[in-house]
Amino acid sequence: MNFTAKDVQTLREQTGCGMMDCKKALVECDGDMDKATDYLREKGLAAAVKKAGRIAAEGVIDCYAEGDTGVIIEVNAETDFVAKNEKFQTFVRNVAKTAVKYCPKDVDALKALPIEGDKGTVEDALKDKIFTIGENMNIRRFEIVKGKIFSYIHDHGRIGVMTVLDTDLPASDELAFIGKDICMQVCALNPQYLDPDHVPADVLEKEKEIIVAQIKNDPKTANKPDAIIEKMVGGRLVKFYERDCLSHQTYFRDGEVSVSKFVENEAKKLGGTIKVAGFLRFERGEGLEKRKDDFAAEIAKMTGKA
Repeated sequence: MNFTAKDVQTLREQTGCGMMDCKKALVECDGDMDKATDYLREKGLAAAVKKAGRIAAEGVIDCYAEGDTGVIIEVNAETDFVAKNEKFQTFVRNVAKTAVKYCPKDVDALKALPIEGDKGTVEDALKDKIFTIGENMNIRRFEIVKGKIFSYIHDHGRIGVMTVLDTDLPASDELAFIGKDICMQVCALNPQYLDPDHVPADVLEKEKEIIVAQIKNDPKTANKPDAIIEKMVGGRLVKFYERDCLSHQTYFRDGEVSVSKFVENEAKKLGGTIKVAGFLRFERGEGLEKRKDDFAAEIAKMTGKA
């Protein structure tokens, strides 16, 4: 081996490639730094890293389940055009299948796994897609779900929802309808919590503080006795639950009943019990900066006037 650990580190700094990739390149090139750099570029590894600085806030949310195990996953790309690419969508589905098969603990663990439906690891397949498609891509997040799973994908992967139902009823079209409707409710109204019992104590306390401040800042209610203010707080918390808790939200198909009442009514019709045990909602690019193209600057650059 005609190179040192310092050479590996130097090559890594120059190319941005992974430590093991740099080591392999130096082994293949007998320690020649220039040849190793070319080797990494030829393999598409350096090109992938070069693109890694660009914002990837588009992409898709996918939901996939086998039996009682499912996953909701977000894979990002730079443009909506690539997100609609069939090869990209197949890659995302293969990554989802891998996650369901192995149930890794995090994204790094997922990337190290052999990918379903393709060759090599998830990381290898990701780098290959970056190189062949020509955009930065990123497996941003995923969650493994267990139980009787129902899912819904909205607007070609812009939003994905997974819901778990606790029920003694067998699989049926009716149960599938209920599960999908709960997913659509979550998609449309974006509840933050399952029910009041799942609202964290600090969130509830903060909400109460805000309500009390609103009451005391209103000249019409500022001088109310504490006992009356306490009742007013309780009344306004009901509104908070109706907005942020799935169980208390108005069912989107029937403005006369809550989601919990809808589920209860459907369970009675089917002769069993149904309870919403949990849900997950991913929206593409949540919290990410969107790519902004300055077309004037791009034209100036192309015409040499920049």
